Amino acid sequence: MVAYWIAHVDVSDPESYEAYRSANALAFNKFKGRFIVRGGKSKVVEGNVRSRTVVIEFDDYDTANACFDSKEYQEAMAHKLNCSEADVVIVEGYSPTI
Repeated sequence: MVAYWIAHVDVSDPESYEAYRSANALAFNKFKGRFIVRGGKSKVVEGNVRSRTVVIEFDDYDTANACFDSKEYQEAMAHKLNCSEADVVIVEGYSPTI
């Protein structure tokens, strides 16, 4: 069953954040992460959320976790620590039973 990374991000230094975006491509390609949402126009209709939303789909929950824990992603993440704040959750998708 598919799984997703759902991230809400505030970027304080867009130029430095580009280094993270470039570096994370290695991990996302390796683990076949597919961007479903990558920023874009949004409207908060309930509660509070950071300014940027990202949703990445993976083939399954284990692969989504392996990507986050991978050397490639951890190296990429080092680029974003000083230029952004984020809340990230890895969640398994939903498959209704009929």
